[in-house]
Amino acid sequence: MLTLEKFEEASEIVKKVTSNTELVYSDYFSSITGNKVYFKPENMQFTGAYKLRGAYYKISTLSEEERAKGLITASAGNHAQGVAYAAKCYGAKAVIVMPTTTPLMKVNRTKGYGAQVILHGDVYDEACAKAYEIAKEEGLTFIHPFDDLAVATGQGTIAMEIYKELPLVDYILVPIGGGGLVTGVSVLTKMLNPNVKVIGVEPAGANCMQESVRNGKVTTLNSVNTIADGTAVKTPGSLIFPYVRDHVDEIITVADEELVVSFLDMVENHKMIVENSGLLTVAALKHLDVKNKKVVSILSGGNMDVITMSSVVQQGLIFRDRIFTVSVLLPDKPGELSRVADVIAKVNGNVIKLEHNQFVSINRNAAVELRITMEAYGSEHKAQIIEALNLQGYKPKVVRTNI
Repeated sequence: MLTLEKFEEASEIVKKVTSNTELVYSDYFSSITGNKVYFKPENMQFTGAYKLRGAYYKISTLSEEERAKGLITASAGNHAQGVAYAAKCYGAKAVIVMPTTTPLMKVNRTKGYGAQVILHGDVYDEACAKAYEIAKEEGLTFIHPFDDLAVATGQGTIAMEIYKELPLVDYILVPIGGGGLVTGVSVLTKMLNPNVKVIGVEPAGANCMQESVRNGKVTTLNSVNTIADGTAVKTPGSLIFPYVRDHVDEIITVADEELVVSFLDMVENHKMIVENSGLLTVAALKHLDVKNKKVVSILSGGNMDVITMSSVVQQGLIFRDRIFTVSVLLPDKPGELSRVADVIAKVNGNVIKLEHNQFVSINRNAAVELRITMEAYGSEHKAQIIEALNLQGYKPKVVRTNI
């Protein structure tokens, strides 16, 4: 059972391996939402995510015999690192099964903590089935990433810290993958103050918990499709489902595009790297229909590899109209390129890429296609640049393209 005594016990135990992630007040998000917004930066934990809490507490509850058998789990990355590090602390062997789509950085960091990594399946659910198979064959002790009450208790220690630091909190936003974090946080929050609203947040392309609550039973999605790999789960936990159903006030979803923009917001305004799953609660701030409330968003992790990061930054700049591409047709004669550049310069556009194609037409008066990729301050500035080109007769066409 999830009891206050167990949460208190877990809070003391996890202090041995966790950092003190004090709340961070956000002027930026407070001003645009009309609430007092705070972040719980679990992305700053030693392993880069909150998952160490549940893994370490769960392993602390095992017998010496269970630990001696060796531990195994399945994870898209953060729970893997939590189990690997916690097992190292207890001197236990750890085997981690990860989906083949797991970012290389998460795989290497898990190996770096001394765990054996096996890559299997495209999503978490397939990796988990493989882990159960290996556990049975080799007699290993399975540590479930979310469908385990001891793991959920360890994750719930986040709520204890939030309440101690901000006892008058009104809303807590929690990311949901399989449901372990939201179970622990919601149950303990309601124990401490039943008036606090706990809002779960899922990717629109992996909303297994929302569908399960809607159907009144654990529901498996046919497929998942989201950039938030840490929460790409088809089936939520069956043991923890009743707790989520009874203690979470609402579950909302956000689109991947919102996560991309939120990444830019966090980098530019808070100088924080937060992975896509951790950004769920940042994107959800704009979905809350409340004002003048104290809101805490849990940033669940920050383990993002640089390739993913570069792609997210690029797409974020495009979504925000900070970078865009136009196509114009020019006469094939000297000086035309400098005339276009002059028009753009006069409205403070910054050209970052040019593509020049002389073979689009045999018409000498409009024989050259020029694709111009530019940097702008945002949508309004983009419109000014396009209008300036139109006024000079260039008839620019916006082209959807990558940088």
